[in-house]
Amino acid sequence: MTETTTGGTARTPEFRLASGVIETLRQDLVTDAFAYRPLPLRETPGWFMRRLPEAIRRHFPWTRYAAVGALALFVMVFTAGSQSSYLGDTGELLIGMISAAPVVMTLVRPIAAWWAAVAMTVLFAALGSEASWPWTPGSFLAYIAVMVLVTLRTGPRVAAWMWTLTLGLGFALSVVLRNGYAYGAGTNLPEMAVTSAFALAIASSVQIRRHAKAEVSAQQEVTAVERDKRTLLEERTTIARELHDVVAHHMSVVAIQAEAAPYRVKNPPPELEAAFVTIRENAVAALTELRRVLGVVRSADYEAPDAPQPTLASLDGLLANVRETGLSVEKSVTGAVRELPQGVELSAYRIIQEALSNTLRHAPGAAARVEIAYVLGGLGIRVVNEAATGDARPSPGAGHGITGMRERVAMLEGEMTAGRMEAGGYEVAVFIPVRTRAEVLPEAAEGAV
Repeated sequence: MTETTTGGTARTPEFRLASGVIETLRQDLVTDAFAYRPLPLRETPGWFMRRLPEAIRRHFPWTRYAAVGALALFVMVFTAGSQSSYLGDTGELLIGMISAAPVVMTLVRPIAAWWAAVAMTVLFAALGSEASWPWTPGSFLAYIAVMVLVTLRTGPRVAAWMWTLTLGLGFALSVVLRNGYAYGAGTNLPEMAVTSAFALAIASSVQIRRHAKAEVSAQQEVTAVERDKRTLLEERTTIARELHDVVAHHMSVVAIQAEAAPYRVKNPPPELEAAFVTIRENAVAALTELRRVLGVVRSADYEAPDAPQPTLASLDGLLANVRETGLSVEKSVTGAVRELPQGVELSAYRIIQEALSNTLRHAPGAAARVEIAYVLGGLGIRVVNEAATGDARPSPGAGHGITGMRERVAMLEGEMTAGRMEAGGYEVAVFIPVRTRAEVLPEAAEGAV
């Protein structure tokens, strides 16, 4: 089967395959070959580097540059020392610098560094050397080092192209400069082919493993972010359901009381009856809108709880259940106990419940303490647990409970801190502001006006 181009020329599958191969070669080794691509700095120090002094760890990101620089210096010294003595010290140093230049170029222009290594090979082959040709011992080492460094920065496909073109380069130099190619006739192309094949295979496997590890790490980060978002949405859904039940109950009570109020007063004036009718209509309308907006967060199988939502008055029952599991927990209450808004009571109960659950999971065998403070401006909560004791192992967790607690506190415009203590153990401290009735009434009156 052939493909016809716009001009009417038939293109065979072989032609398309060859065009694709040439295009791949052009993209890998020709297009933007001299583009500036600096070697990335290292970000995460290894276990060995973390044990070194701070003065050394400060320069840790530049270790790759230092390693390549040391390799280039070694290549320069090796090349200069392996040249014939007739070149003199200056000539040997120049030859060494020419061999080391492509190695240094891999830090900023890896593809161009390989082309520079090819030019170096052609130059040394033109100068001629009967003992080792076309690569001198120093250029042989430099060429292998450049191909390995370029492979570590690019990938196996570029390595395959470099190896293939290296064979072609050696054969072409033999034909052009030696008037024909004969195996073993003074050329070290076979040694280059075998040595570079092993070196590039190892470098490609290292690069593939590094790339796969980076992809796994990136996927784990994305998964962790998505998991946090999903947990946050689930917690918001739970809060919305609970608020729906709380607010809907109060709005229903307002509507019923507004409807029954005129019957409790003998001969109420028409203005009062009209006011109660308006209150009831507004309460029913608000209740309908509330159910329409917040009701969408309920799943198809969600059922509203038969029992009322828990409050701080139900905290003793929660602590009794926790003690039955083996957790030693104490409770202390300071300040004048008073009734708080039901949303605050519910959130405070859930926060304490989640904090104690975290203690059971992450600090088995530790004692916990729950402190509740009724202050003038709101409610303070502090849940502290000691470090884990005994042989029991902590259960794994992703910290989603902390995310849910922060979401509840943020909803109530409160503040929360959670973290490990210096003496061991964990602390969760929360403050939820609660406005007094005197602060609420002026705003309600202003909204009515």
